[in-house]
Amino acid sequence: MTAFDPILADIRFGCGLRPSGPDYDSARQMLRRLSGPDRMAARFVIPTFDAYRLHLLEAGQIGSASLPDDPAGRLAAGRVLRNAVKADQTEWFRARLQRRLQTSDGFRERLVSFWADHFTAIGSGNFLVGMNTPYVEESIRPHVTGSFHTMLAAVTRAPMMLSYLDQHRSFGPNSPAAAASTRPTGLNENLAREMLELHTLGVTGPYTQTDVRQLAELLTGLRFNVETGFRFAPQIAEPGPEIVLGTGYGGDAARIEDIDAALIDLARHPATAQHLSRKLAVHFLGDQPDETLITAMTARYMDTDGNLPAVYEVLLSHPSAWDPAPGNIKQPIDFIASSLRALGGTAAHLAVLDPKTVNRALLYPLSRMGQVWETPTGPDGWPEEDAAWITPLRLAARVDWSMTVPARIFRPLPDPRGLLDTALSGRAPKSLIFAVSAAEDRPSGVGVLLSSPAFQRM
Repeated sequence: MTAFDPILADIRFGCGLRPSGPDYDSARQMLRRLSGPDRMAARFVIPTFDAYRLHLLEAGQIGSASLPDDPAGRLAAGRVLRNAVKADQTEWFRARLQRRLQTSDGFRERLVSFWADHFTAIGSGNFLVGMNTPYVEESIRPHVTGSFHTMLAAVTRAPMMLSYLDQHRSFGPNSPAAAASTRPTGLNENLAREMLELHTLGVTGPYTQTDVRQLAELLTGLRFNVETGFRFAPQIAEPGPEIVLGTGYGGDAARIEDIDAALIDLARHPATAQHLSRKLAVHFLGDQPDETLITAMTARYMDTDGNLPAVYEVLLSHPSAWDPAPGNIKQPIDFIASSLRALGGTAAHLAVLDPKTVNRALLYPLSRMGQVWETPTGPDGWPEEDAAWITPLRLAARVDWSMTVPARIFRPLPDPRGLLDTALSGRAPKSLIFAVSAAEDRPSGVGVLLSSPAFQRM
């Protein structure tokens, strides 16, 4: 049986090794820290979505009072709002990266990113376009140590998700609002389809198009506006009952409690347990995880009613979790964060960077590597396959970043020969040791190490 490995704990499940050594000495410690206080969220504060909405509302930047009467004035106000949110978005990115550099609870940061990707939502328009980080802070981060149903319920109420999946276009066909409307109204199935296909049961789950439509009818009434936040609008909702996977929900009077009942049943479904267990295993361990691990994680999920820490415990307790064979290619954000940690980077190194440098040295390179910050190409999030990340252009972007950016942030750079032990802890192949030792200067040696296959994999 393969035992716990503190080096792999940081590389595979955390944010990367750093000069002070491994953060964890056991899987139990990983879970204990995860169940404790969220110290990084308290130290590097990011507003929740609703807090930021209220901030903009009080500042007169959103809401009906913020809209000038003339078209030119409205365009100008929109530009001011977009620029303000964009500036804050850069600072939120800085805080997210500072959390990764400073934390000794890297498993939490990785889980936040995993679940944020699972529940991908991308904003549009002057207000929502840059609001992914506050969405994650409100609807994802507090729930990674709770039950899956709680997270699912929070995401289903999230304005970002409602907007992204066009829930504002969904009207119950027999609702009072549809009957009174003089304009065409109809049902939009986007939220229901992605909830079944991506968020819960999975693409191969046991649902039909009828289930999609019935769930879409049940979800009508979920609404958001910038002045009042999330609300349930019964006059827009389809009267029940709706039959989803053979179970009836609702009655003549539409209630949000009926939606919650359906979410509980979807979260408890065996197909959801298997879908989430496999997805977690693939993300952390590789494209072909051990099937006995999937079975064990699924069983624990069902036994605990979707308690996520219990599922994580099975993941961390399985021998395949500590198989020393190289795992997944690091996604760009994991590559950059682990590089900075290996170099001895702390929150202070990022704090002194001006916003332009944050964009040029960190955010723009992420895009060149194929990961535009918080903007996956579709609702299924970022790909897990190695081939999606290691294309000629994207690999060239990693090499270019490794050779140039560290020297702009760290002065002086550490000796790359010492960095070998920090970054790979005695696991560097002889060919890499030779290449780093033969480098003509420190920036080149650091670049050779960070862009090497040995460092690129989990």
